[in-house]
Amino acid sequence: MTDHSDAPLLDSEVEANLDKLEAADSENQRNKKLLSRQVARYLIQNPTFFAENMELLETIQLPKESGKTVSLMTHQTNLLRERNIEMRQRLDQLLQAARDNDQLFMHSRQLVLALLEARSVGEAGDALLRSFADDFRVETTSLTVFGPLPGSGKHLGQVRTSSRVSAENAIGSILRNGRTVCGTLRPSETTYLFGDAADKVASAAVVPLAGQLGILAVGSSDPNHYRSSLGTLFLSYIGEVLERLLPDLLARS
Repeated sequence: MTDHSDAPLLDSEVEANLDKLEAADSENQRNKKLLSRQVARYLIQNPTFFAENMELLETIQLPKESGKTVSLMTHQTNLLRERNIEMRQRLDQLLQAARDNDQLFMHSRQLVLALLEARSVGEAGDALLRSFADDFRVETTSLTVFGPLPGSGKHLGQVRTSSRVSAENAIGSILRNGRTVCGTLRPSETTYLFGDAADKVASAAVVPLAGQLGILAVGSSDPNHYRSSLGTLFLSYIGEVLERLLPDLLARS
């Protein structure tokens, strides 16, 4: 018969040894963390350490996503290369933005000068539509003035006319808002603003001219081109120019 009288004692010894191992492992982990903090604090306080010990850089290994390791020096070189590429891309973007702004300024200047030289509403409208189409690549442009007109209403060219009552019925909410509106319009609003070209317009930007003088609208076949978040500084600026020029030109019509 086998004697099991010592079994509980052996189990207790095993458990005690396991407890000791776990305690020692925990102590080692705490020591490693403490040592890591001490090393990090030392390197922060001595930023020239690796410059004075360059040979250590090649011995330090860092993990990569591929599972391989690379030296700290190689990692730093790759990091600098990536940052250099990123900085070049940002610089290219800034240079392109500067070129775009120069182009915008030049075309805006030419358009304003053409509007100032106009001797009739028709000439101003022709200059506006031509510039928007050729220089600013606008697909569809419409300039509408509200009547009754102070003059005879002749020499309006491509500029459309409408009574204020009709405008209020068709686009009253836009007029009352008084600010440039961008986005997808209701079919009735698109038809009123663009007439026969309404079927080509999926999104638009609309600028009410002060004093219920009229309205300037541009449209695109792309429903996302004129979004509610689109910057409207340029269109608002052209609208302000028209607000100052059109009253005198309408009086001559």
